[in-house]
Order: sequence, then C-alpha cells, then structure tokens
Amino acid sequence: MASGDLPQPLIQALADVVAWTSAAGIPVVIVGGVAASLLGRPRLTRDIDALVRLPESEWQNALTRAAEYRFVPRIADAVEFARRSRVLLMKHAPTEIDIDVMLGTLPFEFAAIDNSRATQIGSLEVRLPRVEDLLIMKAIAHRPRDLLDIEGLIDAHPKADLGGVRKWVREFSIAAAMPELLEDFDKIVAQRLRK
Repeated sequence: MASGDLPQPLIQALADVVAWTSAAGIPVVIVGGVAASLLGRPRLTRDIDALVRLPESEWQNALTRAAEYRFVPRIADAVEFARRSRVLLMKHAPTEIDIDVMLGTLPFEFAAIDNSRATQIGSLEVRLPRVEDLLIMKAIAHRPRDLLDIEGLIDAHPKADLGGVRKWVREFSIAAAMPELLEDFDKIVAQRLRK
C-alpha cells in the first residue's frame, strides 16, 4: 500500500502509534477509517482507531508511556473514562490527530488482534485486520459511514468469507437485540453480489 493513500499527518501519527505500542509491548491492530481506506475504498479520515489487548492494571502505565511518543489525553481523567467506555481518548500533539485506543475485552476482539496482518504503508509497517474482521466491526458499528465502508470492502475483496462474517454479525445482532445489524448487512451483500 502506498503511503500517498493517507495524508502525511496521519502517517506521522500512525508511526508514533506503532512506535509506542511496540516499545510498550502492547498487541495492536489499526481498525476504523484508516483500515477501511487501506483495505477497501480510499476515503477521508481524520482520526486513528487502534484496538489493543491491555489489562486494566496497565492502562495508566500505557498512558504515561504514550507521552514519550507525543500522545496526550483528550480529557481530564482518561483512565476513569476508559473504565466506563473501554476507550482511551488521546491526541497526537504534533499533528492534533485524535487517537481512540479501544481496550479489547471480547474473544472476537482478541482474535482480530491475533489474526491481524503486517502491512506496509510506504516505509511504515502497521498491523491491519483481516477484511472479514473489519467487515464484522463495521456491521456492528452500523453508522452510515460504516455501511459505505462495508460496500467498499466487499467490492475490493469479492472472495472474502461473507458467510463467516454473517454468522458473527448475526450473533452480535441477537446479543444486542438489534436485528437491523444483520438486515442491513444482508442488504449490502445482496446489492454488491448483484453487481
């Protein structure tokens, strides 16, 4: 993947995310808009979403260590907020790019981290999820932008295991009592396959 696909400030912030998590020994996968843009249809994104495996006892230490890589909390008590939301809200000071560090807890999230793949973006190596895992995340997030990302991912990866993705989306749909997660995923798949 060419680094020209992402704006230079995003590349700079991504490089520091990689340096920080590597130095701290934090397993990480880059998800969200950056992953959707690199694996699917390129699109504008102004933040970075990173899914990590990090025990709660290490959150404060990770935040302190992140400061060495020019990350600052976006709110006063970032660790307390993370206890409620499972997200550390940070900003990359030099570029002012927001970084959402999602603190994984589900077996699916841990599997997405474990199954991630090293990907070159110019001279930078980042870990991106399998397209199937990103499709599941996008189906669950279920915002209009996420549904468009699903279209782009399916178009770019016509041989993706959509049956396996559907099983996970169905499980999350049932658990969340949100049948629209599966209904909308099925509509997109049917539409893309007709093309």
